[in-house]
Amino acid sequence: MKLALAATALLLASSLPAVAKVPANPQIDYQGFAGLVGNLAKVREKHRLPWAEFARRARAEGALLLDARSPAAFARGHLEGAVNLPFSDFTAEALAQVIGPDRQRPIYIYCNNNFRDNRAPVVTKAAPLALNIPTFINLHGYGYANVWELADVIGTGDPGVAWISQGVRPR
Repeated sequence: MKLALAATALLLASSLPAVAKVPANPQIDYQGFAGLVGNLAKVREKHRLPWAEFARRARAEGALLLDARSPAAFARGHLEGAVNLPFSDFTAEALAQVIGPDRQRPIYIYCNNNFRDNRAPVVTKAAPLALNIPTFINLHGYGYANVWELADVIGTGDPGVAWISQGVRPR
């Protein structure tokens, strides 16, 4: 009986069309990305800052406070002084235009998951998908190594948080 089943399975398998191997796309390198993620784990941990230090450093001369959220989310509210470049628009050219030629320029990043508000424009995302993670990885991948991430969870209305909403800073 087992022999008959095996023969039937072999016959059926031989009548199926061959599945061609999908050629690799030279513009997509998952292994390279996975390697970059692994190499940056310890670096990222050392580049996470508590709110007070993050805010102080982000205001320093030459620093860039980068908001990689969508233009709509940015327009609805952002940290004062932030510059918007949506993550989906990251290219070597776009980054150079926003950051400038100095690849050692200090860059400070934050995302929705740095806010406890959990309402637009900072609705909490699934923790493994928080925008800080791919933003940090991509900036390093493009050669910007002086990237610092907000480590804390804050509120847009917390004392000392300069949140701009619809172009107006709350009083």
